[in-house]
Parts: sequence; structure tokens; C-alpha cells
Amino acid sequence: MPEANQAPEVPVPSPKRIGLLVGRERSFPDALIAEVARRGVGVMAEYARLDLTDVARPPEYDVLVDRISHDVTCYQPVLKLAALAGTRVVNNPFWRIADDKAVGTALARRLGVPVPKTFVLPSKGYGADVSAESLTNLVFPLGWEAMVAELGLPIFLKPHWGGGFRDVYRVGSLEEIWRVYDGTGRLTMIAQEAIEWTHYVRCIVVGRREVLALPWDPRLGHFDRYEGAKASMPPLDDELRTVIECHARTLCEALGYDMNTVEFAVRDGIPYAIDFMNSAPDFDLSSLGEAPFAWVVDKMADLLIGLAEAPAPVTYRWDALLAGRPVAG
Repeated sequence: MPEANQAPEVPVPSPKRIGLLVGRERSFPDALIAEVARRGVGVMAEYARLDLTDVARPPEYDVLVDRISHDVTCYQPVLKLAALAGTRVVNNPFWRIADDKAVGTALARRLGVPVPKTFVLPSKGYGADVSAESLTNLVFPLGWEAMVAELGLPIFLKPHWGGGFRDVYRVGSLEEIWRVYDGTGRLTMIAQEAIEWTHYVRCIVVGRREVLALPWDPRLGHFDRYEGAKASMPPLDDELRTVIECHARTLCEALGYDMNTVEFAVRDGIPYAIDFMNSAPDFDLSSLGEAPFAWVVDKMADLLIGLAEAPAPVTYRWDALLAGRPVAG
């Protein structure tokens, strides 16, 4: 019991907690943890620690940053459990698992963002439990010639879901399309018009609003794509940069991505969105260079601290049910 005229002790609130789920990367998460600590605002960031997860007690973080569940898939249900319990997850695990390149391309088109013409291909192979009778809805022969007439040559073949340039092919003839397609197994592939570009721009987008548009050359080696692009293409004019930044914000807002990179190929002055579903974009210092890396760390710290301190509600289908309200429909 406090003595007379002695003010009672005020309990110190526990710091808000940000957990980072990462793979082999270290430069970005280490710098982000240090930046959050440097600001001294009662928020701490750390490498997330996961154990066997009781569905009734998911990890107790205010914010989780997911940079590896695309490869370590056992994290995906844990992230969704955490979101159900009120943790803010970047990127939203329900959005991330639902997206694919075909639907994203169609969505961009409906939003007025130029995209390459795109076709979805049936899989070449199927599991042993799928017989010929199960495929009677597919026409035969498939309309390869009509597709090539629409897309022109060359064409890019790529998986409808995935990243890191895995299983992406540039093909220059119908025979080459068939040869590559025959080796894709059970993957669902898309065929996409090749955009012959004069500029290629990669936008780093944080919090759906902050955009850093950088020249980027996919033809160069991995560690030269940002720096080398300065010499391989002319400068980007301000008007075109503004359009590209606007399109990048539109796409990230529609997709619900708070951490993304959005790539544009510019043909005849028109920026075409090429790749814009990078749920764990490359933020390594050796890839970005010092100034862009510092920008990313600063903006990500702003985003995560804001989410931890004043988390805005994220609406899911079950919210109304948990609150005891009926769900229409």
C-alpha cells in the first residue's frame, strides 16, 4: 500500500510486438528491426518465433510480416489463425493465397490499367486419378493458332501462380510453344503477349500509397537490374512517372497488398503492368542499392508501427457473425 501523499505506481504498458517471418534474407529484416527500435515509440520488432500452434492460441503479435510463406507453406494456416485473432498480417494471408496472374491481369484491365493480352492454358498433365473422361469439357484440338494470331510472337509462357522467374519461357514459334508446354506437367500456365519496351520500371509500393518508381532492367543479372538500368534506357519523364505511380497504387489498393513491387513495360508511351503480385518482394540491400534500401526500411517502419499502434479493422466474412450480427445473403 502506498504511503500517504505518494502517487500510486502507474503500470508500464507492454510494448507492441512486430514479428518478422523471413527466409535467408538478413539485410532487410535486421535493418527494419533496428529502425523500429531506434524510433523509441514503444513498439518492438523481432524475428517471429513459432512453435506447435494451438488453434485457440495463435502467436501473440500485433503485426506479422510474411516474407516466406510462399515457400514455407506450413506458415500459411498459422498466419490466417493470427489474422482471425486480430493480428495485422502483411501481406494479408487471405488475399495472398487467393491471387493468381490470370485473375490479377483481368482485374487490372477492368480497373483501366493497361496489361498484355493474356490466355489461360489447360494443364498438360494431370494426376493418376484424372481420366480422359474427366476432361470432356476441353475442346480438342485446342485453338493454338487462334491464340497466336491474337497475341503475336514472341509469347511469354508462365505459371498462373508463382514468382521469381520460375518456369517462365519466351517462345518464338508455335512449335516452341508446344515443346515448352509439353514439359510443364501439372502446372496451370498462362500465355501472354510480349511487350517490346523502351522503358522498364519497377515500383516499390509500401502501405498501398507510398511508391518509389525505379528503372529496372530484367535482361541484366540479378544484382545489376537497378543500377544497370540507368545506363541501358533513357530517363523517365515526369508525366509518365506520375501515370505509373498512379497505376501502381490502384493495383495495390485493389489487391490489398501493403508490401509489393509492381513492374511496368513501356511501349509507345503506354505503361503495361507486367508483374504486380510480389507478396515478398526483394528488399535486399545488395539488390536495391543504398538509397532505395533506406527508403524501403523507413517506409516499412512507418507502416508497421502505425499498424501496431492503431490497427485499423480488417473486415472478413466472419466479422459480423463473431459480433452476433446476421450476415446478409
